[in-house]
Amino acid sequence: MNSKLKRRPKVFVSGCYDLLHSGHVEFFRQAAEYGDLYVGIGSDSTIEGYKHHKTIYSEQERLFMVKSIRYVKDAYINAGCGILDFLPTLDIVKPDILVVNEDGGNDDKRRICEERGIRYVVLQRVPQEGLTARSSTDLKKTESRIPTRLDLAGTWIDQPYVSCFAPGWAITISLEPTFEVRERCGLSTSTRNMIRKIWPYQLPNMNPEMLAKLVFCFENDPERNDGIISGAQDSIGICIPGLCRHYYNNRFWPERIETCYDEGILSWLERHLVLIPMEPRKPGCSVVEGKDITEPKVRALAKAADDCWNAIMARDLQAFAKAYADSFSAQTAMFPGMVCPSFKLQVSGFKGSEVQEFIDKWSKVPGVLAYKMPGAGGGGYLACVVADTEAFCNENQEAIRLTIRRLGM
Repeated sequence: MNSKLKRRPKVFVSGCYDLLHSGHVEFFRQAAEYGDLYVGIGSDSTIEGYKHHKTIYSEQERLFMVKSIRYVKDAYINAGCGILDFLPTLDIVKPDILVVNEDGGNDDKRRICEERGIRYVVLQRVPQEGLTARSSTDLKKTESRIPTRLDLAGTWIDQPYVSCFAPGWAITISLEPTFEVRERCGLSTSTRNMIRKIWPYQLPNMNPEMLAKLVFCFENDPERNDGIISGAQDSIGICIPGLCRHYYNNRFWPERIETCYDEGILSWLERHLVLIPMEPRKPGCSVVEGKDITEPKVRALAKAADDCWNAIMARDLQAFAKAYADSFSAQTAMFPGMVCPSFKLQVSGFKGSEVQEFIDKWSKVPGVLAYKMPGAGGGGYLACVVADTEAFCNENQEAIRLTIRRLGM
């Protein structure tokens, strides 16, 4: 009697499954409705070869996880390479049906199925009821845990052409990416993107200062041909958690680095800092043209950073706001392009005065005690010291609350 039972069709799917998520499980569930499901998994070498990054989970870990899903009959590590690495596995399984999702199909896969008499099925991306639609590509964009940084005072002194006039501190905080970290907005996305080329989802667990120096050296490759050296405050601000100050004296790397992980101080900063989104810095924008760097101006920048650190340590809000404002004034005295950028290219519809107009508007909003533009300015965000973060965000829906990265996070 058993010999007369009809054999269930064999169904085959293939993918990397390096960032295994609910979308994959739902895809397996839907594919298994067509028959017994077999899965081909991209090898570590294949993924590194055509996606140009190392895997989060090894091929053996991914094989174990995929095999453990109840919809999967069996799974294999694909022995081929490239986008069609599953062909050797296809010859092992000899499926009746090949299933792909709507953005995973192509003419080569369809042709292979036609040549081998395999039914070709395309599934739409439909999440399980009640769950958010997931894709690995979207998760890489939105779920990366690479921190960003906010500079509080002393920015620009990490460049030797500034600190050669007078030494001083730059002060940064490392931020959890609890909000969309937009490009060209002063939050060191260029350095952050460099980090993601090596570690796509999270920083490695290693000495933060050594990590910052590795990132600095990686970003400032000797073969870099644009003539720009990214300041060390970017890599330090991202890689070293908590509150940090770094002392520059006519060199690219600071002479000293000091950190503060005191929970009372970090929580106090979170209660008094917000970001207000504005338009990103426009293409062709130059914030360094027209710079006017003199010893008195650099000393004013260094003093403001000293005052800012002391005010934070004392949790003196009024003194913090004044030093914060003084630091921005010192920056813009040297680099007026931070607020009034010049353009090498014509930017349609951009008047050049929009940054100042945005500042004029928000500086008058109740609760704002001081403001500055993060990074090089020219657009992006207005980073404000406010009387009370919770009250300010309740009154101003555009405002973004910040979470400072703690040691060990």
